[in-house]
Amino acid sequence: MSIKSNLLEIKQTLPENVTLVAVSKTKPVSDLLEAYEAGQRIFGENKIQEMAEKFEEMPEDIEWHMIGHVQTNKVKFMASFVSLVHGVDSLKLLEEINKQALKNNRIIDCLLQIHIAEEDTKFGLDEAELNDLLNSETFKNLNNIKIKGLMGMATFTENQDQIKKEFLHLKSIFDKISVVNSDFTTLSMGMSGDYQLAIDCGSTMVRIGSSIFGTR
Repeated sequence: MSIKSNLLEIKQTLPENVTLVAVSKTKPVSDLLEAYEAGQRIFGENKIQEMAEKFEEMPEDIEWHMIGHVQTNKVKFMASFVSLVHGVDSLKLLEEINKQALKNNRIIDCLLQIHIAEEDTKFGLDEAELNDLLNSETFKNLNNIKIKGLMGMATFTENQDQIKKEFLHLKSIFDKISVVNSDFTTLSMGMSGDYQLAIDCGSTMVRIGSSIFGTR
């Protein structure tokens, strides 16, 4: 199967309200161009340096999403062009994104990462930390970022009931906040292996890599 046919097949299964992020990390520019020619405009990378290099080589109408864990000292390398930062898990990181956005005269959209998995390796805030962050004075003074919603990753397991429970937990947190915050329109959850379940649980953005580009 070609990248184009994989992409078109996946797009046919997605509801209209769900955005597809093609996870292109580690893939060569030629693969990205094949997806681009098939109509894909949103690409997700997990390393800022690699994303910056691809940004230089690829067409200008692409939305670049940073989907990996972000180190504060690397933010400056993507601040001029990144469209959405998925994995924001601390106020310190938000402050740095805000600082670099201001330098570039931009407002950078972000998603706050919530820890929903049972594994300790995943990054993210718990619900109490999320509320503390959103209600802090520091956060309210960050004028060059906009929080567009939440992101989370389920436990890496075959147990569909557990994954569903984690997704629904994230959706319930999202629903509580979106009632009082109209900017909260994006719920990014679901990857190649579990995106259909994530959509059933309310996801509005899925991050799909291997099902489009093949396994790494």
